[in-house]
Amino acid sequence: MENKRVNEVKEMLQKDLVETDDLKVLDDLRVKYLGKKGLITELNSEIKNVPNEEKKEFGMLVNELRNTFNEYFDKTKEIIDTKILNERLEKEAIDISLPATKIELGAPNILEKVIEEVEEVFMSMGYDVVDGPEIEEDKYNFEMLNIPKGHPARDAQDTFYIEGDEILLRSQTSPVQVRTMLKGEGKIPIRMICPGKTYRRDDDDASHSHQFMQIEGLLVDKDISLSDLKGTMDVLFKRLFGKDVETRFRPSYYQFTEPSVEVDITCVNCHGKGCPVCKHTGWVTVVGAGVVHPNVLRMSGYDPDVWSGFAFGFGAERLAMMKYDINDIRTFYNADLRETCIFDREDEE
Repeated sequence: MENKRVNEVKEMLQKDLVETDDLKVLDDLRVKYLGKKGLITELNSEIKNVPNEEKKEFGMLVNELRNTFNEYFDKTKEIIDTKILNERLEKEAIDISLPATKIELGAPNILEKVIEEVEEVFMSMGYDVVDGPEIEEDKYNFEMLNIPKGHPARDAQDTFYIEGDEILLRSQTSPVQVRTMLKGEGKIPIRMICPGKTYRRDDDDASHSHQFMQIEGLLVDKDISLSDLKGTMDVLFKRLFGKDVETRFRPSYYQFTEPSVEVDITCVNCHGKGCPVCKHTGWVTVVGAGVVHPNVLRMSGYDPDVWSGFAFGFGAERLAMMKYDINDIRTFYNADLRETCIFDREDEE
């Protein structure tokens, strides 16, 4: 009786197992035979009612039916899935001969562009670009730069203090130089620049800002002199403003360098002939620099009898104003993209 029922389901299965390209039809067959109330499922549940001497044969027949259906189902589903995928790929094929979609790109900010140009010049000479905290300790911002507490130079910097007189917004990026020397432990040469934002209590006007981008540099090695600094400045400003630009040194005074100099370049507006920009002198002061003071080297772990170096610093806005003929530093901090970004002529048209 049980084997008769198995044969009936087998005959029905053979009739249903015909080619189909419809996933729904295939799924309906799965439910019909292997679902919770499916025909093969019901046969399987009847095993307990089969006499013991017939159970083995009955079970083998039911398993054969299940395996037959599973093989058919898997093979047919694979065929249908492949067909559907091929049809989709045909419909969604990309025509590479069509014009590409134009993606609008932003224009570079003038200030960022100048900073990147300076970084590229120094990296080509083997310098590292180093960053440091904007919230700084008095120790790094002043004391280790040969500016002890009570020194008049602190008044000139007019610093933003946050906690007492120990924590402050850095008034220069020189603390990054100190931190870099301390990492060197007085044993290795240093070549680095540190672009970054600085803060001073200043009244904003056309040439001053309470926050500005400063770029400072430091080289520490053996047998370094002012002539090395002069050569470095020549390379920098010729790359930025053209090969005809000349540089000159004038004596100055800074607490962290000895001797100290101010670096002038020929006016990029009149090319040294004299104009209102350079006050008819033909020269414009752009950098404060000098040979690193022995005290600064010593406090950072470098023996001044063995090591020497030079340091320099300048405002990025100052260079950008000269390079792009901008006469108000506040231009860099407004929201007018026509003034603060560099656009190609084609974009403007």
